[in-house]
Amino acid sequence: MDDTQSSGVESQNLCSKRKRGAWISFPFIIGTVAGLTLGGAGVMGNLIVYLIREFNIKSISATQIANVVNGTTFLFPFVGAIIADSFYGSFPVALVSSCLSLLGTVVLTLTATINSLRPPHHQCNDGQNLCNNKPPSSFQYTVLYIGIFLVAIGLGGTRFTTATLGANQFDKPEHQGVFFNWFFFIFYVASVFGSTGLVYIQEYVSWGLGFGICGVITLIGIVTFLLGCRFYRYDKPQGSPLLELARVLVATIRKWKCQLSSTTKDDYYNGHDGMVSLMLPTKRLRFFNRAALIKDGDLQSDGLIEKPWNLCTVEHVENFKTTIGIIPLWTSSIFLGTPIGILGSLSVLQVLAMDRHLGPHFQVPAGSMTVIILISTSIFLPLLDRVLYPAWHKVTGKSLSPLRRIGLGHVFNVLAMAVSALVESKRLKVAHGQRLQEGSNSIVDMSFLWLLPQLVLVGIGEAFHFPAQVAFYYQQLPPSLRTTSTAMISLLIAIAFYLSTALIDQVRRITHWLPDDINYGRVDNLYWTLVVLGVINFGYYILCSTLYKYQNV
Repeated sequence: MDDTQSSGVESQNLCSKRKRGAWISFPFIIGTVAGLTLGGAGVMGNLIVYLIREFNIKSISATQIANVVNGTTFLFPFVGAIIADSFYGSFPVALVSSCLSLLGTVVLTLTATINSLRPPHHQCNDGQNLCNNKPPSSFQYTVLYIGIFLVAIGLGGTRFTTATLGANQFDKPEHQGVFFNWFFFIFYVASVFGSTGLVYIQEYVSWGLGFGICGVITLIGIVTFLLGCRFYRYDKPQGSPLLELARVLVATIRKWKCQLSSTTKDDYYNGHDGMVSLMLPTKRLRFFNRAALIKDGDLQSDGLIEKPWNLCTVEHVENFKTTIGIIPLWTSSIFLGTPIGILGSLSVLQVLAMDRHLGPHFQVPAGSMTVIILISTSIFLPLLDRVLYPAWHKVTGKSLSPLRRIGLGHVFNVLAMAVSALVESKRLKVAHGQRLQEGSNSIVDMSFLWLLPQLVLVGIGEAFHFPAQVAFYYQQLPPSLRTTSTAMISLLIAIAFYLSTALIDQVRRITHWLPDDINYGRVDNLYWTLVVLGVINFGYYILCSTLYKYQNV
């Protein structure tokens, strides 16, 4: 195996200089992914219930906090990818992030076990903890938020850096493909177990024990990561590709008065290497060609750039144009994730106000409901890959393009919101009937199983659009951006979660649809609003995808 250079980070000196890579490193990286995902899912999967029942936070406020936390979790993969690519490499970023996740889990365990770190709590008889318990103090809020956001930042920082580190162990694309298959499989399976088994322990045995187990599992993941460090192949930072894009924008602005009448290749900068073939920038988004236009004083005598923020290569300009061309499609997917974030949080509140029994003795934890999305996605991913897509190719003679698969994801997303609205309308009718007959009662005599169809539809939609988006950005963005391209999905989901929080806040300000007791609200109206917005967004996506031209990058 070829020797590779380490990233030069001091933390890597803990490891042996021998770096083997390939399949000998596989068990350690997959074991790390399993441990960190399982521990993180156990903490985040039941966060809304923990905030409501143990910290006396109102239900809608708890969903907003959870959406901000989820947004942070999905934002930091993008930040971590930039840091890893630009400065330190994948290993140090993954190691530091996993330690932050462990520290945050320890802090949350302390909040669950030390009485002074949470407000006095009196058990309520309803499902949403609406009795007059004292809210947390400023100090208790501070400790709680420190723990939550340490976990969120840690999980986000490890999510894609471990994937990148694992893929870097292999030279052959087919081996990298096998690794990614196992990576996502382990990620989904660990998420399912964390969102069911660990959540059950927290809710029905002990919050402190549940969080403590999450911390132990996270620690095992970190130890596994370190045990394999002498077998890893370390990546060397190459500089941030986003910095190159920024240089194109700045150079264009500085030369915005320059004329672009020249069509000579020598007038544009293609690099100082004599082996580089000269090329003209394309006419698409012609305004940005100014960044590669050579003017007096731009080059040194040896052909190197005098001022990097004044001149860029034609290749960098074309990369910038490709990225700009994808942005409209990327923005159309932001609202694809926003309803999912709202549905995921509000469904927990719905379950808390419904009959959660399976049989006479077992009661399903409310925080485990969103695992239905993970399970349905896990089932439909291989079904689509092995059955539907080959059948489509056999009938039409063409593969189902990523853009069409994303479009189908939009359709299923709108259907899920429509079904959610219908089910919530029925639930409110049952709740209203109970109030007339029995008086106020926050537990509606209606099974939580009514919520399964909408969650399954969301999972099917994710099976269509999530892998398709990863494939689309990876194929269409320039090679220099491919490491960051997968993290663009996380940035998209992060914005969607933040937007869902803002949308819920606006709905609370201008309507009475979202009171603390949702049995007196109109969550169904919110879902119908999401249906309308989803249809409008789907029309915007169709327009963007129709106008988009595939790039050969």
